[in-house]
Amino acid sequence: MKNTVFRGVGTALVTPMNEKGVDYDAMARLLDFQLTGGVDALIVCATTGEAPTLTDEEHIKAIRFAVERVHGRVPVIAGTGSNYTDHAVEMSVKAWKAGADGLLCVTPYYNKCTQKGLVQSFYAIADATDLPMIVYSVPSRTGVKILPDTCVELAKHPNIVGIKEATGDMATVVEIRSKAPDFAVWSGNDDIAVPLMSVGGQGCISVFSNIMPREAHEMCALALRGDFAAAAQLQCRYKALMDALFMEVNPIPVKAALAAMGIIENRLRLPLTPMEDEHREKLLTLMRKEGLKV
Repeated sequence: MKNTVFRGVGTALVTPMNEKGVDYDAMARLLDFQLTGGVDALIVCATTGEAPTLTDEEHIKAIRFAVERVHGRVPVIAGTGSNYTDHAVEMSVKAWKAGADGLLCVTPYYNKCTQKGLVQSFYAIADATDLPMIVYSVPSRTGVKILPDTCVELAKHPNIVGIKEATGDMATVVEIRSKAPDFAVWSGNDDIAVPLMSVGGQGCISVFSNIMPREAHEMCALALRGDFAAAAQLQCRYKALMDALFMEVNPIPVKAALAAMGIIENRLRLPLTPMEDEHREKLLTLMRKEGLKV
């Protein structure tokens, strides 16, 4: 049986920043907030963590900091994907040495490849460490979708344990579950986490849980226990707020939200810019409705 790293909600953590670089004091506050909220895993330096704007040194230092702060309480999964496979291999080995419990590797972007290229690239990364690896399909960002038949091939590698499925296409999820039933699937979209778990998904890699970790954990825990009626109530309740976190490109809104909560500074790296005032007010209104102090 493969080690699937975690079940439940894994927070796709933002990378707090200040004028000097990565803000480790804020990162400590955010990590502690997540752990107190009961999340099941933490995903560091991936899309929500603005990984493409981090230097390699910052990237690995942030992973190491998270590993040390979390101290084994939940798995720390490192984002190490790249459009250049050799670089992804290098970063994966460094993350492994930094103490990460698993890897999250996005499909190559910009220089888009075939499905054969995906398999060969992911195999090369998976061969480089002993860590369980989750592949990440998000064609809205990369232009490449991991097809269900490709999941069948990826599942043959002992270190490739599953997929973060962020196409938003439930038919694709069902086909993956049908063709590769032992290949774990996590929702990459907060707004369909419960439907995805209803067909055997392992949980959600969540942006929403940055601001409401306890509620995200409860929603996923209910679904994984088979109480889909109660889980669906939470899914529907938080749908508007989940959507608001994507009114602008992620992680612009979630950083605005966390800043309003006093956890981090509202600082991003170009080409990302702070949230537009009109959108920010809509987001804060929804947060206040859910009892968040902003």
